[in-house]
Amino acid sequence: MASQRSLVQVTNVSPSTTSEQMRTLFGFLGTIEELKLFPPDDSPMPVTSRVCFVKFQEPESVGVSQHLTNTVFVDRALIVVPFAEGLQKQPPR
Repeated sequence: MASQRSLVQVTNVSPSTTSEQMRTLFGFLGTIEELKLFPPDDSPMPVTSRVCFVKFQEPESVGVSQHLTNTVFVDRALIVVPFAEGLQKQPPR
């Protein structure tokens, strides 16, 4: 049985983007169970780019969210890809 993925990785996120802005953007696509932005909003280190993980309640939202790839948000084109949770399958030997 294939597992339903409900997590996406968003890269090329502008350093000035906040987690609340990401929550607003992806919230239009489905109910967000969890959202993590790295480095976090309150990070003391200099940031040149961020990465965000969005976990949806509905796996269908993953496919919809991929349509945001190349959408310019703040000042950068986002890259949205499905992200597998847990351990990856090992390739056959």
